[in-house]
Amino acid sequence: MAQMQNIQWFPGHMTKTKRQMKESLRLIDAVAELVDARVPYSSRNPDLPEMVGDKPRLILLNKCDMADPSVTAEWIKYYASSGITALPVDCRTGTGISAFTPAVRGLIGDKLARLREKGMVGATLRVMVVGIPNCGKSSFINRLSRGSKAKVEDRPGVTRGNQWFTVAKGLELLDTPGVLWPKFDDQTVGEKLAFTGAIRDNVLDIETLAVRLIEYLTPVYTSLLDTRYKLGDTDGLEAYEVLELIGRRRGMLAGGGAVDTERAAATLLDEFRGAKLGRISLETPDIMKGV
Repeated sequence: MAQMQNIQWFPGHMTKTKRQMKESLRLIDAVAELVDARVPYSSRNPDLPEMVGDKPRLILLNKCDMADPSVTAEWIKYYASSGITALPVDCRTGTGISAFTPAVRGLIGDKLARLREKGMVGATLRVMVVGIPNCGKSSFINRLSRGSKAKVEDRPGVTRGNQWFTVAKGLELLDTPGVLWPKFDDQTVGEKLAFTGAIRDNVLDIETLAVRLIEYLTPVYTSLLDTRYKLGDTDGLEAYEVLELIGRRRGMLAGGGAVDTERAAATLLDEFRGAKLGRISLETPDIMKGV
């Protein structure tokens, strides 16, 4: 099995972000946490529950159109058993976005009822949107506000300051920069974030990363790899040999007929991130056992 280098990626601005988030909690009624539906465990900040305290929280399984739908359903059931509402959404296509506002109102229904009793009807609800880099926070806000008000870029860490957005009558969202934690105690978490693009490729060896992705995919999604790259029978092949075969099938040859495995690795990662391989999930709720 390929060995990934130790991943440590914590830009200095993220320390400031965590402090800003704590300071903003007094201004908001609830927290909406975006995670990547393909890796719901690895794309959650483990510090968040402590940071948000007793604020009502909603989990948005973003990029659900890229994830295995049966696995996403398992995650929704798992969260429900823990008393947490989780919604499958996709900010690119708009899937599930319309369910957000009703879910927020249901989440803080008790507070709304108390306000109505005091004659305060139509009070503005304020929700903090949080998540790790590249999880889709800005795209989510843009979808809700039906405009391009939040800066969106397919690059981790582009949002650098807290921003308020009115997305509906009586509903405001507080956008925050993406926050990763200072270190990855479990290196497989860092690997999965790297697969999805939450960590910059230039801090990793791209060929090793692609080999590790193949090792994750082959037990469950071998047929998708075969369909995409016309691999044929790969039984008995090591992951690096599968990567070479992908490059050969795509005609990615270097001098002397050798396979350009770096190019093949870049292609595999790009096509996984774009869901061109198919709908894939790398984590099921079983990962939560013992956590």
